[in-house]
Amino acid sequence: MAEPARESRTPVGETGMEEKLAGVVRRVFPDASVEGLTRLTGGANQQMWSLDVVADGKRHPMVLRQTSDWNRDATGTLALDDEARLVIRAGEGGVPVPGVHQILEPDDGLGIGYLMARLEGETLPPKILRDERYADARSRLAGQCGEVLAAIHRLDVSGLDFLPATTPEGVVDQLYREYQGHGEPRPVFELAFRWLKDHLPAAPEKLALVHGDFRHGNLMVDEGGLVSVLDWELACLGDPMADLGWMCVNSWRFGHIDLPVGGFGAREQLFDGYEAASGDRPDPDRVRFWEILGTLRWGVMCQGMAASFVGGHDTSPERGAIGRRASETEVDLLRELVPLIP
Repeated sequence: MAEPARESRTPVGETGMEEKLAGVVRRVFPDASVEGLTRLTGGANQQMWSLDVVADGKRHPMVLRQTSDWNRDATGTLALDDEARLVIRAGEGGVPVPGVHQILEPDDGLGIGYLMARLEGETLPPKILRDERYADARSRLAGQCGEVLAAIHRLDVSGLDFLPATTPEGVVDQLYREYQGHGEPRPVFELAFRWLKDHLPAAPEKLALVHGDFRHGNLMVDEGGLVSVLDWELACLGDPMADLGWMCVNSWRFGHIDLPVGGFGAREQLFDGYEAASGDRPDPDRVRFWEILGTLRWGVMCQGMAASFVGGHDTSPERGAIGRRASETEVDLLRELVPLIP
């Protein structure tokens, strides 16, 4: 996986992680050693570690995805061992994901998590959206996202009983409870909740796997386009159009507001790719509902990150900075809703 900026707040030598990880990787590569273990920044809810496994004269780049101590009892997200099983299933179904090498076991002494391949590519939106080296990728990326989402939505989920089932109404109700729990009334959020409740679509005829967080930061890109889909912790069973709406939220355009799909493409390109891969044309009105819900969802998520920062659960600069962005979503919601309200 591409390596974001690194931090050194956790002294690796004091934790004994290298020795523990060596025991894990030797289940896959006998007599292997671990080198270059480094904590990565960029994970909002989980810890990420970069390492190289050296075995038989070959170097295998890997990433350890590990539950953060402060987030160990979080609800609404998949446990990382279940996430690993889902990633394995996605790879078997043709979705581009990092290969999973090993799921951590209790005796490993490393908590909950898994080892996966570290791929080459870029995840930072400013580079993807501005660097000339990704110009060709940007021209095809929206269509590729549509194709990959179609592949995700047709995955066989039999046996994955840990995936929660959702409905549009249930998602709105749960989000409203989360919003109320923050104890911070916001009139624009109230307006958005009222609009969503007045325009609920019917529940889909068949529930599909929903990635739940398909957007910049969780998509790895190279010069050819989409390389891998990351971070499946918010996956569920539900309306597949939720993924398309989430991808179009203005917060993921990073200033390129006229290109609703991630700041690099048009909705029609996304829909064309989806239809080419699935045979089904997305309903623009249904996607629009999920786009507005997604905008509100991100606002409430920002409220939660601010509460975590203020409460001292996670005082990282990233957590505090993201928490301040709830006000941005109020502007986005007004831009979306005002033309729709008589």
